[in-house]
Amino acid sequence: MQSFRAFRIHQEAGKIVSRIETIGLNDLAEGEVVVKVRYSTINYKDALAATGAGKILRRYPLVGGIDLAGEVVSSSDSQFQPGQKVLVTGSELSETRDGGYAEYARLKSDAVVPIPAGLDEFQAMAIGTAGYTAALAVHRMEQNGQQPDGGEVVVTGATGGVGSIAVDMLAARGYSVVAVTGKQASIDYLQRLGATRVLLRDQINTGSRPLEEAQFAGAIDNVGGELLTWLTRTVKFWGNIACIGLAASPELKTTVMPFILRGVNLLGINSVYTPRPLRLQVWQRLATDLKPRHLDSIVTRTIPFEQLPGAFDGYLQAGVTGRTVVRIAG
Repeated sequence: MQSFRAFRIHQEAGKIVSRIETIGLNDLAEGEVVVKVRYSTINYKDALAATGAGKILRRYPLVGGIDLAGEVVSSSDSQFQPGQKVLVTGSELSETRDGGYAEYARLKSDAVVPIPAGLDEFQAMAIGTAGYTAALAVHRMEQNGQQPDGGEVVVTGATGGVGSIAVDMLAARGYSVVAVTGKQASIDYLQRLGATRVLLRDQINTGSRPLEEAQFAGAIDNVGGELLTWLTRTVKFWGNIACIGLAASPELKTTVMPFILRGVNLLGINSVYTPRPLRLQVWQRLATDLKPRHLDSIVTRTIPFEQLPGAFDGYLQAGVTGRTVVRIAG
């Protein structure tokens, strides 16, 4: 731990500059738990942070990477022991705290989650923030009355990490899943994950009335903008829309009518600040009844740490299908 590699994001002369460099433990943010990182992932948020395409970091420099899985090296908190396998997702990594793109991480103990039985370190990162967010959406929708016999559930941005895992999870739980994508070449991929129907984005008539024909029992939306507006118009009585992302737009132009006339519920899903008891509960479900069945298909590439700097542009250009796992250490 005297020196190790880290992918750090700097602000230099008003520009974002990212690179792999050698640092020491004292260069990391304070924390009770030191982890030798085995795997991390790439999420859309990581691409925004590393390239400066989105204002994610709130202080500089920081180690990038909102996810990590590895082995505890040392801990001043008695609930964690050396050798224990753990994971961290969100929890302000690569925002205000150093993240998972380093051979070692120093972490606040309340962010660290023991990897539950049924998952290993690689699988934990194959799921990562994307899968955790999808699971949190399903969990909250079901807490709010969503059931498979209610009808079709839509997943937008379905070829991304969150979308792919959401399709897989919902199908495994007996839901009839409608996947929305702009990629015609991905129809077979989505059907293999369990989608019963695939809608191409450019073939959707989003309508213009405050309420259109009620078609869907619920939705998980990753894109925002016009498609989220369309979902508010077309979800049935008492349906749930889990709002996760803004890949298309942060805007939502709607009226109160879906909410007061159909009782539609718009559920905001925040994976960063989840209360710890809920975070532990969702990860337990990810190792059991919500464990994705098709991780081998969803993880479309595993790259070594050295390739990380060149791996972000595809996310900004919507050119990536599924999940990317980053091998930090052997």
